[in-house]
Amino acid sequence: MASNFWTSSHCKKLLDQEEVSHVAQTDAERGLTPEDVKLMKIQFSAYIKLLGYHAKVRQRVVATAIAYFRRIYTRKSFSEFDPRLVAPTCLYLASKAEESTVQAKLLVFCTKKIRATFACLFTSAPDEKAHRYDVKDILEMEMRLLEALDYYLVIYHPYRPLIQLLQDGNMPTDMTQFTWSLVNDSYRTDLILMYPPFMIALACIYIASVLKEKDTRSWFEELRVDMNVIKNIAMEILDFYDNYREIPGERITAAVSKLPQRL
Repeated sequence: MASNFWTSSHCKKLLDQEEVSHVAQTDAERGLTPEDVKLMKIQFSAYIKLLGYHAKVRQRVVATAIAYFRRIYTRKSFSEFDPRLVAPTCLYLASKAEESTVQAKLLVFCTKKIRATFACLFTSAPDEKAHRYDVKDILEMEMRLLEALDYYLVIYHPYRPLIQLLQDGNMPTDMTQFTWSLVNDSYRTDLILMYPPFMIALACIYIASVLKEKDTRSWFEELRVDMNVIKNIAMEILDFYDNYREIPGERITAAVSKLPQRL
């Protein structure tokens, strides 16, 4: 593992907006639009989060799994890698990388348990048994994901710098829970693939300070960070709240229905 973010593979593989928003040719040929892809990534991020809750894994494992999921689809297509299998496999792989291993058997059980909650991801299937993957499927997909990720599994998250920055700025205690929730919701976007974790943490503090009317201008000036970047990150998070926090199930179903029925 790299000793710090700046020498890590995560840092070296940061992407720009065009790269994370790109729609693979095979997906485009099936009629998937950038909006379809965005909706699916948001919904499957929520799916991984609930799957992690039922599997009783740490928040960091869930965050790493979502980062893997989003990175996979900057390299592979949804038509080639079924997200209904990739999602639990990312959680399985992340649990190993974060040294909190979860048995694949448990994940299979949990996917069945929450299937009804995410019916919009499965209603396009031709029958009840479609997309009911088992342990063998997860283990096989794990190897494909490792190859797609170039075996680079270290992910740095905004949680640690968030706590350090809140302490540095002598922020009131009510800011901690609020900003922590903002960081959690940032994983419903591609920000973790595009920006250093501390910048995401700062953007969450910026949002919280504006909404809670805390004057942090002098503190941000002392940090000498590019406030244009901070504001761009903040706008991405706020755009999620404004436009994607509640997505009608039929919009997700319409996007998922464009995928092959069984890969």
